[in-house]
Amino acid sequence: MWIYEKKLQYPVRVGKCDVRMARYLMEQYGGADGELAAALRYMNQRYAIPDKVIGVLTDISTEEFAHLEMIATMIYKLTKDASISELEAAGLGPNYAQRDHALFYTNSSGVPFTAAYIAAKGDPLADLYEDIAAEEKARATYQWLIDMTDDVDLQDSLKFLREREIVHALRFKESVQIIIDTKDQKKVF
Repeated sequence: MWIYEKKLQYPVRVGKCDVRMARYLMEQYGGADGELAAALRYMNQRYAIPDKVIGVLTDISTEEFAHLEMIATMIYKLTKDASISELEAAGLGPNYAQRDHALFYTNSSGVPFTAAYIAAKGDPLADLYEDIAAEEKARATYQWLIDMTDDVDLQDSLKFLREREIVHALRFKESVQIIIDTKDQKKVF
């Protein structure tokens, strides 16, 4: 179904070990407005959306999975050289006790991912407006994450992700307009 090139969508560089920042990034890994929730939301919604915009949901969903991989890489790089005491001090002790350095889908507070994060109404406009809001919330979170680190390498990758959220919101807005413009058109078979 996909051709996988073992290369991230955008390079992820980290200037230093920063376990505190890794914990904050968990919000975009397994949080309600994070990359996993977005990818699953859009992939799920595509089955009840008109054909003329189904490709937008498919494209953005698969890109969100690429972003999830970038976030996981950031977290890995930020924690790979951390001591157990540093992990504990940053609040990642419970994760280490259960999984060593392996990731688990949680938010930054350690709350596990839940399918309740995945909104789908079945009404194309309602779903697309939900998607626009999701992208704007992710954009805001990325901005706050950028503000929380002085690591310019990490900021670079986070800025890339923030900009992609803006593009996604624009694509969803275009999809809303397509549906509005064509909803009253007579269907000829």
